[in-house]
Amino acid sequence: MVLTAAALTLASCGKTKENTEESESPKCLVLYYSQTGTTQKVAEEIANLMGADVASFDVKQPYDGTFEETIERCQEEMEQDILPDLRPLAVDVNDYDVVFLGYPIWFGTYARPVMSLLQEVDFEGITIVPFCTFGSGGLESSVSELRAACPEANISEGYGVRTARVEKSEAEVKQFLINAGYLEGEKEELPDYSEQQPIGEQEQAIFEAACGDYPMPIGTPVSVGKRETAQGTDYLFTVSATNQEGEQTEATVYVTQPEGEQPEFTKVVR
Repeated sequence: MVLTAAALTLASCGKTKENTEESESPKCLVLYYSQTGTTQKVAEEIANLMGADVASFDVKQPYDGTFEETIERCQEEMEQDILPDLRPLAVDVNDYDVVFLGYPIWFGTYARPVMSLLQEVDFEGITIVPFCTFGSGGLESSVSELRAACPEANISEGYGVRTARVEKSEAEVKQFLINAGYLEGEKEELPDYSEQQPIGEQEQAIFEAACGDYPMPIGTPVSVGKRETAQGTDYLFTVSATNQEGEQTEATVYVTQPEGEQPEFTKVVR
């Protein structure tokens, strides 16, 4: 049975599909790929909160080298247009109505094992809720590519967290699930950001404190918008950056500053 998005809203996930026709309670699976254990941490948080089944998947030849070795292997695979072979899945994805699909971001999108998964598994009629971990960003681009790769699935908005902030993910994941209607609780209605304003000394200092130790170039902030939340202040910086082709581009850098704490770089959208 395929449930509509409306029927899934405010429905908790059970571990059996008994009486689904009467209760409209979807059966949920947390399915993830994790190379280093970071995405696994988020997957387990979602599974615990949802009371959902959980399963990981991997490739026959694991990406178990260093960071540099993984990059080199991925570049070779992309140049040769090949995908890694998956080990057999321990679950049948089509037994589920909702799949929380987790992955790290590689080269701006979901990791290559997910590309293999999408070719091997038919997600038609299934609701996919993406979640990911990343160094700087990639949630938005990966969700867009999921929608292109799985046009017959219902791809929901997703959750992403920087690896450097994964210890903050427990509270964020819970609020994400509440806002999405999968858990009961008080939804957080976030205000819009203010209009972009020129960078002042205070905003420049906040940007540097949040992003100054990031090892890769992010860009130079040129303007900023703000919003106040129950936790503190969020900043949306527009930055000027140079892409790999040497062209000037704009990107958006998000920073949060919980009340009484240091500002934190949360993601960049290019």
